Amino acid sequence: HPTASMVYFKYGKPLKHQYRRYNVKTVIGPDDFSSMTEIIYRRYDRILKEKKTLPDLIVVDGGKGQLSAACISLKKLDLYGKVPIIGIAKRLEEIYFPEDSIPIYLNKKSTSLKLLQFIRDEAHRFAITHHRNRRSKESITSILDSIPGIGTKNKTVLLKEFKTLCQIRTASISTLKNTIGDKLGTRVHNYLSKKKETG
Repeated sequence: HPTASMVYFKYGKPLKHQYRRYNVKTVIGPDDFSSMTEIIYRRYDRILKEKKTLPDLIVVDGGKGQLSAACISLKKLDLYGKVPIIGIAKRLEEIYFPEDSIPIYLNKKSTSLKLLQFIRDEAHRFAITHHRNRRSKESITSILDSIPGIGTKNKTVLLKEFKTLCQIRTASISTLKNTIGDKLGTRVHNYLSKKKETG
């Protein structure tokens, strides 16, 4: 379930209504560099099409490889050199600039480094939440798909009502019956109870 996230800061503060989540569409399997290229292209292609203001700085989560992947998309969009971009590598908190092979190390106590770390950590937090939600939803859907007679409509009703597989499992049979009817409620309850017993 490859996903990506983008956080947005203004005057050093997060603007959460501007945060964006992305499902990676064109990359098969775990490929951080290709995913970065795709997401950066989609983000800034949209900004150009919608004639929105470009940022003062793009911060990429990662070192030279991720930064180079992001720069590929900026070049395609003719934005390379027009918008400053840097990468921050987690292990030693190295700051990379395009075409510079040697990173910059900021003072560990500097407010600049603390802000960059906050931005990076916020992007991680936002991405992990999205990834977990997506994985959980797909796993619920796949289990519900294996129950005979549960169509798209009833799946949607169950997901909307219970949110997680754990909540569907622990729901009483009467609650399930009230949600999707006697016959299907009983079927879901019996199927999940049996599944739980067999592991």
